[in-house]
Amino acid sequence: MPESPVVLGIESSCDETGAGLVRDGVLLGQAVASSMDEHARYGGVVPEIAARAHVHAMAPVVREALGRAGLTMADVGAVAVTTGPGLSGALQVGVAAAKSYAFSLGVPLYGVHHLAGHVAAAGLAGGPLPNPCVVLIVSGGHTSLLLVRDLARDPIVHLGDTLDDAAGECFDKTARILGLPYPGGPAIDRAARDGDPAAVRLPRPLTGPGDDPYAFSFSGLKTAAARWVEGHRARGVEPRVPDAAASLQEAIADTLTRKAVRACTDHGINTLVVVGGVAANSRIRALTEQRCAAAGIALRVPPLPLCTDNGAMVAAIGDLLARAGAEPAPLDVSIDPSAPLEYAALTPRPRARPAA
Repeated sequence: MPESPVVLGIESSCDETGAGLVRDGVLLGQAVASSMDEHARYGGVVPEIAARAHVHAMAPVVREALGRAGLTMADVGAVAVTTGPGLSGALQVGVAAAKSYAFSLGVPLYGVHHLAGHVAAAGLAGGPLPNPCVVLIVSGGHTSLLLVRDLARDPIVHLGDTLDDAAGECFDKTARILGLPYPGGPAIDRAARDGDPAAVRLPRPLTGPGDDPYAFSFSGLKTAAARWVEGHRARGVEPRVPDAAASLQEAIADTLTRKAVRACTDHGINTLVVVGGVAANSRIRALTEQRCAAAGIALRVPPLPLCTDNGAMVAAIGDLLARAGAEPAPLDVSIDPSAPLEYAALTPRPRARPAA
């Protein structure tokens, strides 16, 4: 059997420029540069700023990842890159860099779906994921429950998705209402440490008897939290931010974990994988662990550095695809900023221009 290649993974879908190196499911080294501080003043990610930051950070981040792995570019045997979803300009920077590296090295290039990369990140800590497993993705713009089998070969089955605001969006928008800094998730997590999670009665969206058991909707929860804040301020009373933060965090964690555990029990699956940037939230991690233990379900959550966007997760998908003998991406592979999650590999082609 030929030796598996070292896969260089490149991630640039939002505001993190990531590079990682993986071989045979083992993370050899990674590096991440974030432009978060440049966006914080605007209260959200500015696409043009993110794209420009990727241009400046890409080569240094790749060099840093190689250095941490004790490798040189000549050791790279394949390149993987996020081709969607994400910010168009940001994705273009990553794809252009990946094409350049792959072409200059004469090695295969693999296009990767960003969300599948988050799933693969869990396999870098603790070994390969069980087949099958239920995966809960909680990130800034996505909240989904998935049924995952062979990540490199099989289609990904959606059990439930976000109908409106994702959990991460709910954190960000409520944090802004409370006067907390961007990004909202970490800020609410910090503020909640001094708060009472039962202080504010907030709804648990779509958890009633007639609701879709696996769908998510956090827009109403955000609105309920905003009304509570507005009610206090209308009476001339400033709301206690830690209580609001703790109550919101508890409502989100309760909703996510309740639906995820139910998906496992309904489908007879004994492993739950929780991934994505919001999986770094301390209450979500603690409550998921508690409820999985009570239900006899094994829980897999990546270490904190692998929860947020990074190149290692992209390299992990590339490694799985290479070892599975998947067809590399064509040289004209493009991007799809709104690509649905169907397979781990994502190789969109440029759209044909209409005739003049």
